[in-house]
Amino acid sequence: MYEPITAQEYDAWSEEQSRGVEVVDGTVVPRPSPSNRHQRLARMLANTLDTAAGPEWNADGDVDLRLHDVPLTNRRPDVVVYPADTIDVSPTRPEHVLLVVEVVSPGSETTDRVVKRDQYAKAGIEFYWRVEEAATGVPIVYTHVLDRATASYRDGEALTGILRVTAPFAVEVDLRQP
Repeated sequence: MYEPITAQEYDAWSEEQSRGVEVVDGTVVPRPSPSNRHQRLARMLANTLDTAAGPEWNADGDVDLRLHDVPLTNRRPDVVVYPADTIDVSPTRPEHVLLVVEVVSPGSETTDRVVKRDQYAKAGIEFYWRVEEAATGVPIVYTHVLDRATASYRDGEALTGILRVTAPFAVEVDLRQP
């Protein structure tokens, strides 16, 4: 019979064991290796956000984000913006996260568009960006802002070409770069 993994069991795993998985409602879910294009886009966004956010914030990829302890739900978003003074807090908790970015890959469309969007909103994460490839080859960034009254995201702008936003802080990045 299947036994879900607990937070205590997961926390005993090495970084190597946990890096390639997410845990959803206690079930370990393997994460396929992302494409080089996916990784490059996530890294470019993390670097740009890290610079734009200033010294009080960090933007990193593949952060272990604990949404719930019971049942255990851990996600590993493509980019997470969190306070610099919480860099040694592990796992990262939603109350320490300002923005989560997911780069959609083939096979993750429903999870990124629906499931993670709902989970991040219910966890109280203020901003969610979903990045998707377009027929033009230039990614589209869909921005979402938390509506605290409904614990759901309101759709923001859909941006392509030059990404310019003022919230959660001023950012400008050319999405046309390969």
